[in-house]
Amino acid sequence: MTLTRRTAINPLPWILGDGGYRLDRAVLDDAMSSLSTIGYTHCTIELPPGTGPTEYGSLLAGHALAAAPGYFSAPFHERDRHHEAVEAIKRHANAHLQLGVDSAFIAADLLPERMARPAVGAGHDADRTWVVAEGLAAAAEAAAAEGVRYGLHPHVGSAVEIEQEVRTVLDSTAGSALWFGPDTGHLRWAGAVSEKLVADYADRVLNVHLKDVDAQAADGARQRREDYRTATGDSKVWTEPGRGAIDFDAVLAALPAAFDGWFVIEVDVPNIGTPAESSAASLAFLRQHPYFTTTAGGAE
Repeated sequence: MTLTRRTAINPLPWILGDGGYRLDRAVLDDAMSSLSTIGYTHCTIELPPGTGPTEYGSLLAGHALAAAPGYFSAPFHERDRHHEAVEAIKRHANAHLQLGVDSAFIAADLLPERMARPAVGAGHDADRTWVVAEGLAAAAEAAAAEGVRYGLHPHVGSAVEIEQEVRTVLDSTAGSALWFGPDTGHLRWAGAVSEKLVADYADRVLNVHLKDVDAQAADGARQRREDYRTATGDSKVWTEPGRGAIDFDAVLAALPAAFDGWFVIEVDVPNIGTPAESSAASLAFLRQHPYFTTTAGGAE
């Protein structure tokens, strides 16, 4: 069935396949080969070290794939590094433009204390949240001047993790170039109701990460006080869209009727089968959901 929305996938199941983080051409070549065979048409921009946009574009094209919004993060909790982040996001934005993409996700870097105790707002610091918001807005403004829009991506383990922090950042940056790029899974794991936040900031939603949460696994990981990597790797908090606790019908209904942003599948660590089997299940979810297979008028 033909998809009528802009959809893509992040090849993280391959990049994180050995329990670590391996981003190189060989891994991407393997991932893209599988994803193209499964039926995906777009893959997120994940440039390996030393790889430029032209080479990455050729790699995508070699697998009949095209580029989709990537992800940028920086230590926004450190005010004296905001200038560094601004310069870095300009390079990130220009790489996107060279690959024909004019939007992306932006997040605060992960923090050790939150990776050790994920999804509970460990060490919440209101003043730090304001500093983060200031840095995110400055970076988004710089990127917008280059021609690329960025949406806030709340991330478990980062300085923008719990709902209070998400709302503080969005409220304090209202009117700026910072959009909202909700990740349904990260919001839910950290205790928020994903569709509520999407509804409350619907006019700022730029793109969406479609991620699902195994609620039982998340509860168990929290009770055992597991760190982020144990919770996601061993306990498998993440699961394929449609198999977990996220009410995707409600999330999608909360979006504006004219929403035309990207939907990016993310299952960092497969909950079922191999990376290819997991990715196939995610694509099947899209193909079976009327939101992704009908036009605004309702006809296929």
